[in-house]
Amino acid sequence: MIDFEEELKKFHPSLEVEDVEETIYNQDITDMTDILKEMMKELKEKKK
Repeated sequence: MIDFEEELKKFHPSLEVEDVEETIYNQDITDMTDILKEMMKELKEKKK
């Protein structure tokens, strides 16, 4: 059986949308698009 009182003690509210956006945008993470752009750039340079 679920102990609701215990579960409520463990609960942590999620970040607000603005906080999540700020957290995500402040991270410098290379995504697949960046990787593909760099690969295409390198291929074009090799063809020259």
